[in-house]
Amino acid sequence: MKQVLVTGADGFIGSHLTELLVRSGYRVKAFVYYNSFGTYGWIDALPEEIRKELEVFCGDIRDPNGVREAVKGVDGIFHLAALIAIPFSYHSPDSYVDTNIKGTLNVLQAARTWETSKILVTSTSEVYGTAKYVPMDEAHPYQGQSPYSATKIGADRLAESFYRSFNMPISIVRPFNTYGPRQSARAVIPTVIGQLLAGNREIKLGSLTPTRDFNYVADTVNGFKEIYESEKTVGEEINIATMQEISIGALAEEIIRQINPAARILCDEERLRPEKSEVNRLLGDNTKIKELTNWSPRYTLEQGLRETIAWMERNLARYKTEIYNI
Repeated sequence: MKQVLVTGADGFIGSHLTELLVRSGYRVKAFVYYNSFGTYGWIDALPEEIRKELEVFCGDIRDPNGVREAVKGVDGIFHLAALIAIPFSYHSPDSYVDTNIKGTLNVLQAARTWETSKILVTSTSEVYGTAKYVPMDEAHPYQGQSPYSATKIGADRLAESFYRSFNMPISIVRPFNTYGPRQSARAVIPTVIGQLLAGNREIKLGSLTPTRDFNYVADTVNGFKEIYESEKTVGEEINIATMQEISIGALAEEIIRQINPAARILCDEERLRPEKSEVNRLLGDNTKIKELTNWSPRYTLEQGLRETIAWMERNLARYKTEIYNI
């Protein structure tokens, strides 16, 4: 296998993708965010047999020079590096423009310079905003309901422009809500699990009525791999979705059922999105990915939650369950 670069390899989905690619025989260069502590994020938590196979590149996706150096010599790119927390984007939007838009531009320019064979740019279901119809296919209109989603729309359209302007081999990968081991407590599933495992009997949440289409992380990263390996996906925008939806309230009740049925849910105003920013319904159409690849989801929500709960029980010390993590 030729070498591939994974940006954001130190993050939640990126670390799982990195592990899958190594186990699948790829030579992986893991682009991680530089820091002076010598830590590589979730890469540090991977099994030793995986870590020793990696080439780790420390840099900053916002710096074009480092990105150009990282891309040199690789055959393919999985671009996942991004700022993703929606509440944080409300008060720090500049950082989202710099990371999500300029960072993607840096990757595209470097890939063009080195004539990289295939580039996967990671999108998000948040670019669609609240569903205008369901299931939401790739032709669904875009709506920037947060600074985060607006920057991801911008990054997607930049990727499309490089495909159309320079005939670059680009695919846009659009996962719906991913969950599983190593996810930040800023997301709903780990924040509910974390509060319950910490012994809380009153679980603080924001709005309970929005619905989401949840992918277990193993299914999400397998989708990335299948899209990369298919010859039919260049120039395409592709959802990774289950075509199943659940409300946040029902989701929390299922997690409570699995951990502590005596707990109850409280609405915390601090966790509510502004009314016009809340995405009320996301339900993805996965017809396209099934037509272009061999992908299909392998985990039910109940199975994925069990796996996530078991992992968090072993790793609860990594989480600050007493604070609202944005």
